[in-house]
Amino acid sequence: MRLTVNGHRLYYELHGAEGVPTVVLLHHGLGSSKAWRRQVPVLTAAGFRVLAYDRWGYGASAADRPRLHTPWFEPDVADLAALLDALGIDRPLLVGHSDGGNIALYFAAQYPERPRAVVAVAAHVVVEPAMQPGMEALKRVYETSSVFRRALERTHPGHGEQVFFDLWYRGWHRPGVQGWNALPLLQKVRVPVLVVQGTADEYASPKHAEDIAAALPYATLHLIPGAPHMVPQDAAEAFNAVLVPFLVTQRAQRGDAKGAKR
Repeated sequence: MRLTVNGHRLYYELHGAEGVPTVVLLHHGLGSSKAWRRQVPVLTAAGFRVLAYDRWGYGASAADRPRLHTPWFEPDVADLAALLDALGIDRPLLVGHSDGGNIALYFAAQYPERPRAVVAVAAHVVVEPAMQPGMEALKRVYETSSVFRRALERTHPGHGEQVFFDLWYRGWHRPGVQGWNALPLLQKVRVPVLVVQGTADEYASPKHAEDIAAALPYATLHLIPGAPHMVPQDAAEAFNAVLVPFLVTQRAQRGDAKGAKR
């Protein structure tokens, strides 16, 4: 299904029964709604409705995005708010991976009364030393692997190269990214947050996730041993085993966030 919000057309999918809490899935910087195929059936089986969508410039959504608005993702936060309004979704549970995790946290900080809870997977709030070497390594993979390029083109038909270079790679090399620090903003997040990261993440150290959890008023930290950056895909079983119980618990909660950190 497609819907125009803020002047561009977004592709989205809704799964599961109506009348139950909705989990909104926010994909990573090279991904699309397809990235969540190992989570959608598990979440619907647990009794959730699931919204997965391709952000502006990605997948089957409008491909006319000139750049990625790093590090604050202002258009993406605005699109999320508009899409929820258009679909009549109230108090969603937000699950975001990498750039999608940033967007989920920024949305919760900007609209503290709107989400029910957040799951931030391998999100970034500062540029760590590991980030740029990790990106350069993936750039070499893109340049040398036709398999990788074809897979990206399947995800983003007709604009895989644009997504890789114009959005993701150049987006994280923009002026203003170095020295950015989103940690102070996290104090505005007033809902429970599950912070998840693999200990073998190519772009951030475990301390990065620890710092995110420490900055949030109501946070639970879970590090998945040996998991890389692509946790929902490459460590899906371990991730789902943490994700679903957290969301089920938050579905049962009423009112403001309660409880101690971790």
